Amino acid sequence: MRIVVLVSGTGSNLQAVLDAVAERTLDVEIAAVGADRPGTFGVQRAADAGYETFVVNFRDFDRRSDWNLALTEKVASYRPDIVLSSGFMRIVDEHFINTFEGRYINTHPALLPSFPGAHGVRDALAYGVRVTGCTVHIADAGVDTGPILAQAAVDVLDTDTEESLHERIKVQERRLLLETLSRISAEGLPVS
Repeated sequence: MRIVVLVSGTGSNLQAVLDAVAERTLDVEIAAVGADRPGTFGVQRAADAGYETFVVNFRDFDRRSDWNLALTEKVASYRPDIVLSSGFMRIVDEHFINTFEGRYINTHPALLPSFPGAHGVRDALAYGVRVTGCTVHIADAGVDTGPILAQAAVDVLDTDTEESLHERIKVQERRLLLETLSRISAEGLPVS
């Protein structure tokens, strides 16, 4: 299974995937790792591990639609079976979604459909939930919507800050992502 991974930041989920591939506990081929801006540590992690990388810099485009088209074309050039959004903080447009329909996978630090968007951990804490978690899902044209592939729960502690809770969620998110990718590699994506 060929995957292209998209990152916007440090790439901690990406590192878990890189490690699992190197350890041969995850049977996927990483075709490339791309970012929406230069200088991301996630792209550096991939380059250091010997993977092809690319940047389609959002700021190089006057119109969002032009950036989306360029990103779609670049990702498609690698002929991925799966595109993995791993901390990729840009919302892609309908053209991207349609090009990779049913094959664009996202992770989110909350139990969707609760607390979608960029601040899932903060929103869960503010709401006062006692349990939150993480979700791996197929991304569609909505924000953190689409068929859910897997979820894991994480208890919220009385002493939690946004940072401490997010770190515990990330541990489960990495585990869940690897399990999900392994299952998809072996069995394929579920047909909806």
